[in-house]
Amino acid sequence: MRLARFAAVAATAAALLLPALGHAQGAAPKAADSGDGAWILVASALVLLMTMPGLTLFYGGLVRAKNFLAVMVQVGAIAAVASLLWVLVGYTMAFGTVGSGWIGGLNLAMLANLPKLHAGTALSENTFALYQLCFAAITPALMAGAWVDRARFGWVVGFCALWGLAVYAPAAHWIWGGGWLATRFGTVDFAGGIVVHTTAGVSALVAAWLVGPRLGFPRSLMLPHAPSLTMTGAALLWVGWFGFNGGSALAAGAGAAGAILNTHIAACVAALAWIGIENVKVGKPTSVGFATGAVAGLATVTPAAGMIAPGAAALFGLAAALVCFPMIQVVKQKWKIDDSLDVFAVHGLGGITGSLLAGLFMAPALGGSGYAAGQTMGGQVLAQAVGVGAVALWSALASLVLAKAVAMAIPMRVSEDEEREGLDLASHGERAWEFE
Repeated sequence: MRLARFAAVAATAAALLLPALGHAQGAAPKAADSGDGAWILVASALVLLMTMPGLTLFYGGLVRAKNFLAVMVQVGAIAAVASLLWVLVGYTMAFGTVGSGWIGGLNLAMLANLPKLHAGTALSENTFALYQLCFAAITPALMAGAWVDRARFGWVVGFCALWGLAVYAPAAHWIWGGGWLATRFGTVDFAGGIVVHTTAGVSALVAAWLVGPRLGFPRSLMLPHAPSLTMTGAALLWVGWFGFNGGSALAAGAGAAGAILNTHIAACVAALAWIGIENVKVGKPTSVGFATGAVAGLATVTPAAGMIAPGAAALFGLAAALVCFPMIQVVKQKWKIDDSLDVFAVHGLGGITGSLLAGLFMAPALGGSGYAAGQTMGGQVLAQAVGVGAVALWSALASLVLAKAVAMAIPMRVSEDEEREGLDLASHGERAWEFE
């Protein structure tokens, strides 16, 4: 009886994982498909575009002028360190085939001895590894928005380096690498609502709380110095997200097209809904609001982009605006946490919301991809909630320990004088603008 139940659970998990990132439907092909490979290479470039220059401009425009270069250097350095560590050990920790349900083995360390094809796809293993590298690079970089204006550069790099191995790689393994959340509970995540946005959002909130607020928070207005750059960065993120979500189909076909269509629709609805709320709340729609709303919609649809209908994607975008917009004030005014560029409210809560909604809108009756045999809507929603809860809890606890550990060697934040001077000069000896 126990063996029969185990077999049923395993079959259900396998069916659930087929549409998820890192797993393709159908039997594994015998040879690489050049068309699929070409699309994933382009998608990799689009995801890297999201980080540099997309995220650097998006965040750079939101900070004060004296910290513009500092946030750009932080994003770039985080992505560079994460990329190197991914090649050395990160990839095998997430996708190593020798290991346990908690962490992958070291058989693919330094990307050596790679198999010709990634299991279940028509992609060469190094193509898949490259694509996943771009995810591993942007995820910790998202957190930089939480501590702008006051975090010490050395602490930022050290914390994010360890975070990629202790938080991101395990979470990726648990869901995308055949780990315990996927096999035991059937948690699905098409392109990173849990693995990327929940981990980064929750960890950013913890880090912002530990680093402490900026001088003058919350009394002083700290307005973005260049909304035009933020709009430019958001535009690059929007386009790059087509590779983020469309590439997660792991093939050039209808699955990728559907994911891209849903991505675009959700961003459109969220951006318009956000400035509509702004118009009611503050009397004017703003460019920063449009950009922020679009990113919230993109983050919210990510976990379900390839598993829902376009109409559902529009609802995901609306949910993003209705949920993420008020959370910004909750974090800053009620919780008194200076998550400076709203990483948790936009990315974290967006990813969590979309991950839970995925369990509902995967239903065939709503145009979704459908559930595994024997699975119900309630069961899938529960699986999503377990996945979100487990990853969020691990992200918070691990981030707390890592941040404190790195702070024992490198202080978390700069001095008050350096903060007043600005990190461009204090930390990097440069100035973005000749006149401020």
